Amino acid sequence: MLQANAIVFEKPEQLSLRRLDLAPAGDDDVVVEVDWSGVSTGTERLLFSGRMPAFPGMGYPLVPGYESVGTVISAGSKARIREGETVFVPGSRGFVDVRGLFGGAASKLVSKAARVLPISPTLGEKAILLALAATAFHARGAGPSDSGGVLVVGHGVLGRLLARLIALDGFEPPTVWEKNPERAGGAEHYKVLAPEEDARRDYATIFDVSGDSSLLDELIARLAPGGEVVLAGFYESRLNFSFPPAFMREARIRAAAEWRASDLEAVRRLVEDGRLSLDGLITHRARAADAATAYPTAFNDPSCLKMVLDWSACS
Repeated sequence: MLQANAIVFEKPEQLSLRRLDLAPAGDDDVVVEVDWSGVSTGTERLLFSGRMPAFPGMGYPLVPGYESVGTVISAGSKARIREGETVFVPGSRGFVDVRGLFGGAASKLVSKAARVLPISPTLGEKAILLALAATAFHARGAGPSDSGGVLVVGHGVLGRLLARLIALDGFEPPTVWEKNPERAGGAEHYKVLAPEEDARRDYATIFDVSGDSSLLDELIARLAPGGEVVLAGFYESRLNFSFPPAFMREARIRAAAEWRASDLEAVRRLVEDGRLSLDGLITHRARAADAATAYPTAFNDPSCLKMVLDWSACS
């Protein structure tokens, strides 16, 4: 039986790297040897801490991860992808005896060929950012129809990607809020402010990627009449807001869902065409064998925008 080394969240706050059996690959599956995988500081932090809200597939032990890049080493007879292709893998469910939520943090993966995305090998480790770019693209939707003013709340990787995508529309550059001075740098053609430094109260659209459930009243107060707050983070606590201010502004609130395959394809084209840059977003790297220290760094070090695990010595 095919095996892989994998990161396993045994239970909240307990991580291991262990050898797992992989389910047999079918005619429409591919087997991918992973080069790099990313650590999510949103959903994976909640999974690791045990604070993840009820979610299909939840439970321990589980293999996390949905940001993997590698090479196809075997392809089923019905797979549209061939051996030797470089692909992005948004997780898998191919493990025996453990849960695969989201199942991407392993040295080898079995996945439906229809779920993986062929990419240029020249993207290298930066390709792990495609899932976050697709998340930003989906949250952005059709994009602003005019220059009405756009605010992005949070200057982590998702906020930076969202700001870069909004800037492609050619209207007024977005404003980004960031409370942590360590994360205020690195802006590209937009300004980053602490909330108290921003006097504006007529934003047409506010994208919240902070995951802070306490901000909704403050964000509604910053909207122009008819403006929209887009909830693009992942919130562990219940969201509440005061009705009168929202009523006065006839505010709209939209929850951005998970990205679709079309979003992933769209950002791949933008990246490979050179329109969307993924530069400057990966700040930390570690060997997969050092996952026990890499994950806490990714979750707790404010200077860590994105942690990448290197699987080259852990096949």
